[in-house]
Amino acid sequence: MKIIIIGPAHPLRGGGISTFNERLAQALQQQGHKVSIYSFSLQYPSFLFPGKSQFTEEAPPADITIHSIINSINPLNWIKTGNRIKKENADLVIVRYWLPFMGPALGTILRRIRKNRHTKILCIADNIVPHEHRPGDKAFTRYFIKPVDAFVTMSRDVLKDITQLTDKPAHFTPHPLYDNYGEPLPKDEACSKLGLDPALKYILFFGFIRKYKGLDILLEAMNDERLKQEHIQLIIAGEYYDDKMIYEELLQKHNLFSRVHLFTSFIPNEEVRYYFSAADLVVQPYRTATQSGITQVAYHFEKPMVVTNVGGLAEVVIDGKTGFVTQAEPKIIADAIYRFFQPGAIPHLQHNLQEQKKLYSWDNFIKKLFETARV
Repeated sequence: MKIIIIGPAHPLRGGGISTFNERLAQALQQQGHKVSIYSFSLQYPSFLFPGKSQFTEEAPPADITIHSIINSINPLNWIKTGNRIKKENADLVIVRYWLPFMGPALGTILRRIRKNRHTKILCIADNIVPHEHRPGDKAFTRYFIKPVDAFVTMSRDVLKDITQLTDKPAHFTPHPLYDNYGEPLPKDEACSKLGLDPALKYILFFGFIRKYKGLDILLEAMNDERLKQEHIQLIIAGEYYDDKMIYEELLQKHNLFSRVHLFTSFIPNEEVRYYFSAADLVVQPYRTATQSGITQVAYHFEKPMVVTNVGGLAEVVIDGKTGFVTQAEPKIIADAIYRFFQPGAIPHLQHNLQEQKKLYSWDNFIKKLFETARV
């Protein structure tokens, strides 16, 4: 088939969404489909973007055609882009939806595409109800939904949100593995790269730092006396998308600077494996969530996790087998971290991780996409 993906891609950072779109394009091409991505020339106005830069300096993927032409705030561009994609007469358009701000632009583009009366439109919905609410969210989302034929979600919570807004076909399938970050490294090699002592125990908080991800809760947990006695260290790897003073004040308050290692610049794809390979445990202390690509990076590197029981996190981390599911409270998170580092805390842990990761193949994910779109 001829397939077009609409969503962020190189040179946009876009968090895991850009990486996901590029990996999806590769997986579809491996199955013999002709694939291109329509990405953004302007994704966010600078005053709406909380990070340092929207662009990466990494080399583009060599095997993917990417058209960076969508301007999220220019209605004339939306019409022009929609007409251009309409003329391509693709069999399937796969559009990402993660933020209501994108509803007007994407909804208009999709309305133009539908006029060719051939292209099926399938949405991969990361969020329908955003983590951080703003006026107009519901109206923008409803405008986006109307031209879409069907939806795939990667958490059951998002599936529930969609079914409250539309009766169009919608199905859940788990987030596939992020298997494009290279192979795991020995812990001592990864620690050497990061300037860490491989003899110590490390937990990892990875990804953009935003309030809903609960890094402040984890820093409060790190003050637990048991974790101090166990010499457990915390690696924070990700750029601040929030007021960094909130976290620096907690580091100062609990005198955590000797036990917390800060890597708070943007983490390029080629460096991701160092952080996961250095860590013994990945911790996601989220206040709210839908799904998280971090869990699928952790599974790729066969790392156990402590996650909070929000959104779809507990759907993929099996409590007592591939990690622990807990509540978003410092004492309870500290309990789970301390428990993990006790001998025999999770029997057959490595086997469990290897078996669970088999469920998250790209072929399985694409099969569900096609079944939902009925192509």
